[in-house]
Formats: sequence, C-alpha cells, structure tokens
Amino acid sequence: MRVLGIDPGLTRMGMGVVEGSVGRPLTLVDVNVLRTSSQLPVAERLVSIEIGIDAWLDEHRPDAVAVERVFARSDSSTIMGTAQASAIALVCAARRGLPVALHTPSEVKAAVSGNGRADKAQVGAMVTRILRLDAPPKPADAADALALAITHIWRGGAQSRLDAAVAAARSRA
Repeated sequence: MRVLGIDPGLTRMGMGVVEGSVGRPLTLVDVNVLRTSSQLPVAERLVSIEIGIDAWLDEHRPDAVAVERVFARSDSSTIMGTAQASAIALVCAARRGLPVALHTPSEVKAAVSGNGRADKAQVGAMVTRILRLDAPPKPADAADALALAITHIWRGGAQSRLDAAVAAARSRA
C-alpha cells in the first residue's frame, strides 16, 4: 500500500509518501513541505496548495490519502486556514476517487510512538526509526505527514479490510 500523508496548513503543508504493509518494513518514497506566502490572498494560496497536491498525486500515485483531522486549538486564528487547506486535500483526493482517511493528532502520536501525548521531537524520532532514516525529517510538518502515512498503513489498512468484509457480509444477507 502506498499512502500520501498530509499535515494541512495554509503556510506550511507537510506531504509524505510511505509504502509498505502491516508487519513489514515501511519505506519512505518522498517527503516535502509545500509553502505559501502569507503576503498572498487566501484564495491564491489555496490554488497553490491544490496545484501542489495534484502534482504529488500525479507523481506518486498513492492508493490512499491520510489527512490530519483539524481540531480546535487554543489559537483559533489558525483553525480556519488549516481547515481550508485540509478541505483542498480532501477534494483533490476525492476528485480522483482515492480513499481518504482523517486521523487525529493523538491517534497518530499513539500509533507511531505509543503515547498519544508525544511531543514533536518524539514523533520525529520514531518516524526516523520506523522508516530507517539517517535523520529526522525537517521541519516538523514533514515528519507529521510521514507519521500520518505510517498510521494509515498500520491502522487504516486493517480498517479498510474490516469495512470491506462487513460490506461483503451485508451484500450476501
């Protein structure tokens, strides 16, 4: 399974592609951070994000897309931009008929580190270890995107199989 993980943000959007399956070593395919200038109008920034995501979907051809679920932080000024960027990711994937999963930050932290309250450094260290990298991906948005992809392979793949089994059982009934 090849998964594109997206850590949404209007200024910095982490994107990472991981390939593998449960019980087997995972492989880093690519990782980067898409940046937009805060000097540009929001609409132009969203178009830049859409173009960037579409380019990654064309280049890497993932089987699924995992996006961090937007949650209400204490700093509400960033929520709207993050939600808008997240929506662009969802639309780009849905337009191609790709399965999309939303994973919460605590779910991702728990999946890669065993601790749902892990800090950025712990997540980066575990992503480095899981993918057998020489150094943690920088900035943290890149590591977070890879952590999302890892989480989806480990948890989402199993969930997809369960969902398919339930659907098959219902169609027989």
